Amino acid sequence: MSIIDFYHIIFFIGGLVISYISNILLLRFSQSLGIRNKNNVLIRWSNESKPSLGGISLFAGFLFSTIMSLIILPEINLFGDLRYLGLFISASLAFTMGLADDAYDTKPYFKLLIQIVCGITLVLTGTVIDLFHNNIIDSLLTIVWVITLMNALNMLDNMDGITATTVFFTLLSCLASCYVIGIVSKPYWIYCLVAMLGALIGFLYFNINPSRLFMGDAGSQFIGLFVSFFSIKFLWNLGATTHNHSWISIIITLVALTPAAVDSLTVSINRLKQGKSPMQGGKDHTTHHLVYSGLNDRQVWYVFLLLGFLSFVCSLCIIYLTVNGYIFEVLFFLVYFIIVFIYLYRKTIKFSPPKKIK
Repeated sequence: MSIIDFYHIIFFIGGLVISYISNILLLRFSQSLGIRNKNNVLIRWSNESKPSLGGISLFAGFLFSTIMSLIILPEINLFGDLRYLGLFISASLAFTMGLADDAYDTKPYFKLLIQIVCGITLVLTGTVIDLFHNNIIDSLLTIVWVITLMNALNMLDNMDGITATTVFFTLLSCLASCYVIGIVSKPYWIYCLVAMLGALIGFLYFNINPSRLFMGDAGSQFIGLFVSFFSIKFLWNLGATTHNHSWISIIITLVALTPAAVDSLTVSINRLKQGKSPMQGGKDHTTHHLVYSGLNDRQVWYVFLLLGFLSFVCSLCIIYLTVNGYIFEVLFFLVYFIIVFIYLYRKTIKFSPPKKIK
């Protein structure tokens, strides 16, 4: 199987077209559906109410990849692979919970319960972070990771185009890693990733500033679970799969997810210093402080586009070094993460919201 074959193109274009058409239909038929009063000025950056149903197009891209894999790979029992079954069940659960939250504003504890169930589902179906080589500890770490990433990407979804762009480059890192690990013998993993990359572009067409619709919790919860799964499979477990030190997994995961990780870390530090809960909503994210520093919404997206691309390039370098035995050179890429953290954290300290935004 070549790096790019006919089916890669079909899945990518298919995911993009399905996502694009879904969003066109959602915009046409959702004059009120999915427009939530919850998009209030305390949490959502945009003061304009827009449909929060973009996540449906992302889930549609996932369903497309599943159906197409069943069609073109009839010799493979797709749902006979417990890991894929776990992905399908947990992704469907995350999407449904997010959709319910978009419609009814579900309670935070209910959302947390569903996130825990999603993490447990992955563990029970064989998707576990192999870091400490201890089943209990690694299983607990996996559940915590799923909860953390689902919430981190949900928190990052506070400005046009930011979350989808960050996820796009993270999944590109996962795609590159899957070739290194040698997963090409199971092409449906690659097809799933490629279709989602296409779906993200189809969504970003409508979500980049000035956006016409939001991802909503249906999108952020689903994509958070999706990224959790593939980051475990192709980033967290890169060290163990290539028989290298486990700490390599921590570095490549941090680097690949730098924009989301830095934003969550910065917000958590600042809120804890102020005696606030890190989980509450607010206009104190790194994206917001970049606006307070003088950038407009579009320019903030350009910053995160650049950070996403750099994170992907650094991830490629780590993968190359790991495979070729240059282990300790990988530590150098922690410098990239630290630089980004210092840059964005200083923005949150130096620039505060104008009084009229408070």
